[in-house]
Amino acid sequence: MANSRRVEKVSSLIKREISQMLISEIKDDRVGAGMVSITEVEMSGDLQHAKVFVSIYGTDSAKNETMEGLKACTAFVRKSLGKRISLRHTPEIRFVEDSSLEKGDNLINLINRITPKDNPLTEEE
Repeated sequence: MANSRRVEKVSSLIKREISQMLISEIKDDRVGAGMVSITEVEMSGDLQHAKVFVSIYGTDSAKNETMEGLKACTAFVRKSLGKRISLRHTPEIRFVEDSSLEKGDNLINLINRITPKDNPLTEEE
């Protein structure tokens, strides 16, 4: 139980620190600070690996370019985390695109397009 709280705490800390790096430290032009947000960080139980989920706003080509930029700065992010967070070993970082927000928006748009006449459950017999 205590280990899961530690993993959660470290995940939260890593999310905050990387978010701060995106705003002020990562200089790669492909990573637009206003276009990227960290949605979640999943840590392995041994704190050796961190999967950083990012939501990227923009076209598919912009998203691909941003992911390339994030992957290119992975070593910088890990090194910076090592200086900011006191852990025995700095975890390996892996950026993963999180498309759940986009899927949610699409689902809401589909639901909003349904009118009562299209829905067989609301029709009177």
